[in-house]
Amino acid sequence: MEQPEREVLDWQTFGRAARELAQSIADDNFRPDLVLSVARGGLLVAGALSYALDVKSIHMLNVLYYTGIDQRLDAPLILDPKPDLADLAAARILIADDVADTGATLETVRNFCAGRVAEVRCAVLYEKPESTVRCEYVWRRTDRWINFPWSSLPPVTDPDAQVTG
Repeated sequence: MEQPEREVLDWQTFGRAARELAQSIADDNFRPDLVLSVARGGLLVAGALSYALDVKSIHMLNVLYYTGIDQRLDAPLILDPKPDLADLAAARILIADDVADTGATLETVRNFCAGRVAEVRCAVLYEKPESTVRCEYVWRRTDRWINFPWSSLPPVTDPDAQVTG
């Protein structure tokens, strides 16, 4: 059986992609006060964008949705600890993630921010056509499975191994 063609992002291309994504945000004159990373896939994207856009404030929201390849929960679940947005009513927030696949995760994060901050926009490396969320900033659109450099290889640890120490 033939494997479907995949979108492959390597580390060097990621660096260029993040920089181009940041440039599109800057060109749009959006100046976020805070980058909100969707963990885990958005952590590296958020870090790269925060440096390129000179945004010192980064927060993280850990959202559980995918449990394996093509396996996911019925709905995304925001895990604790959640960032406290109480003092951010006037803030412009940039949500950063690696991919808008179904859009459910980004929709959950946008809803978490809604009414608590002044403005929310989303930036992703990839957006798929079936995403229910249309991101303001997208590096590439694709309908293929994406191999990211941070998640393409299996973990170096054995989940069944006994921890000693």
